[in-house]
Amino acid sequence: MKVPRGRLLRSRVVSNPATAFSSVLDDSLTGYLVFEPQDTLLLDDQGRGVMTVRNGVPVLVYHTGTDRGGADGLADLAVPGPYKVDVFELSDEEIERIHDADELRVRPGEPAERVAGAPNLADRTRSRAREHGLLPDDVADVSTNEDAVVSFLSDEERIEAIKRQAREDAKRQATEWGLNDEFAEVDR
Repeated sequence: MKVPRGRLLRSRVVSNPATAFSSVLDDSLTGYLVFEPQDTLLLDDQGRGVMTVRNGVPVLVYHTGTDRGGADGLADLAVPGPYKVDVFELSDEEIERIHDADELRVRPGEPAERVAGAPNLADRTRSRAREHGLLPDDVADVSTNEDAVVSFLSDEERIEAIKRQAREDAKRQATEWGLNDEFAEVDR
């Protein structure tokens, strides 16, 4: 996805992407966000998530490391934080030029549910999408916490990424605390 260079509004590290999602929704931002998960920050891994927004509502998602977009790109972004988030503003005309990429499209509440685990924020986002005519016809007006849980549990890639990160964190802490021998027994 080729995105025009926008005006940088802010750059910060957040522990949960819900912070960034809520901020752009509250600001009714039209532009895009660039997410760099901790693996990219700490391990110099390749891959950033780019999410475009119109009036604060997510429209397109693309992951540069996997070259996947839409729901698949969200799955690639759904890793444990923290995230470095850069927020850029674009004009309505600039954002319209890139919003015809249907293969990168996401449902308005999907990033809040799948990446941030924030069903209330997803509901607020869908409400804003309805106000601005950005809600696809096949999206229900109401989302339940049960739907968010089912969606999360069915996302095997995200669950595996969380497990992998937890194992790596546990091994690192075991090394820091001098518990390598005890941890090795658990690994067997």
